[in-house]
Amino acid sequence: MNRADLSKQPHEVSAMFDDVAPRYDLVNDILSLGRARGWRRVVAEAVAAVPGERVLDLAAGTGTSSEPYADAGVEVVAADLSLGMLEVGRARRPDIEFVQADATQLPFADASFDAVTISFGLRNIQGHRRALAEMLRVTRPGGRLVICEFSTPALAPLRTVYTEYLMKALPGIAARTSSNPAAYQYLAESIAAWPDQEELAAQILETGWEGVQYRNLTGGIVAVHRAVKPGPAR
Repeated sequence: MNRADLSKQPHEVSAMFDDVAPRYDLVNDILSLGRARGWRRVVAEAVAAVPGERVLDLAAGTGTSSEPYADAGVEVVAADLSLGMLEVGRARRPDIEFVQADATQLPFADASFDAVTISFGLRNIQGHRRALAEMLRVTRPGGRLVICEFSTPALAPLRTVYTEYLMKALPGIAARTSSNPAAYQYLAESIAAWPDQEELAAQILETGWEGVQYRNLTGGIVAVHRAVKPGPAR
């Protein structure tokens, strides 16, 4: 298929991820130079879910990001638009509930989760502000939002090196390791076009969340944003 452009049509993005699903986790580990697992640990710590709580993990793909919650005895729903990703996840972790879902029209009741998290998926959503509003709707008052996404390196020299890696090295590595190298060219361009840390924090506030904070990882190549839904904590 042709590379999905930055208009992020849902069917194009979904088909793109269907195509790369079988080797997605392996390729991610290679392209992130082994950092992806550490980033996932930081996200799980920020979500801070405990047994008895219910977590929605959006853009969960094959469920790798959902595993820490399930392994800790937390009820987790792994949601993704790509059926190919979900099929790989269900085969690998039948103990986790996988649901096909459009993040801008979530098939869940109001206030049905204690926490919602999304890692490396928000920038792939057409109308990501609508998705932020939907996450707010399905989170209980006092519940948490945690977003992990590629961002803007804090230091100019690192920004230069990172941009070179995104636009030149990453597609080359993907060509040797992925079944759909064009998908990773799209991912590189979507990262470069994504808002920086402060702009994303402002967008989260604008959709109704409060107490927005963020933490830079790997010099700001990745940022983890955390927010709370207004209302008394349970």
